[in-house]
Amino acid sequence: MLVSIAINAYRVVMSEEVLDLPQQLAELKTQAGLSGLSYAGGVPPALAWELFSSGQALLVDVRIAEERKFVGHVPDSLHVAWATGTALTRNPRFARELEAKLGRKDAVALLLCRSGKRSVLAAEAATKAGLTNVFNVLEGFEGELDAHQQRGKADGWRFHGLPWVQD
Repeated sequence: MLVSIAINAYRVVMSEEVLDLPQQLAELKTQAGLSGLSYAGGVPPALAWELFSSGQALLVDVRIAEERKFVGHVPDSLHVAWATGTALTRNPRFARELEAKLGRKDAVALLLCRSGKRSVLAAEAATKAGLTNVFNVLEGFEGELDAHQQRGKADGWRFHGLPWVQD
């Protein structure tokens, strides 16, 4: 319920003519530009949750529907799959679908995938399509593989104890 209220507050803020980025995101975007990234930059999971839950950004899960269902997802996050099926075939409509869900090209979108790799590709594609404030959530939902080939032991959304649910 709290996140739903935050999303509604975000939509009210988004209806303004000029979008001011939260200071932390503006700084990350500047760093990304100086580093030569083609998208707005990377956001640590805790900051992503803070921005999303306070209505300052939208959180978009770019994993396939099966990952969300069986592994878990962030409550009230949007879903636009970067790829589909078990072969992870690239979704050719990704940028259009993302823009439709966001409602405007300058909306602040935080993209989340399993480990932070697909969401980088998705952020690059979205930026190339003209969306201007698309960030990658670093570490992803599950994090990187550890020495035992397991995820979630060292980093990722769930590792940090941030809110998530499983169907």
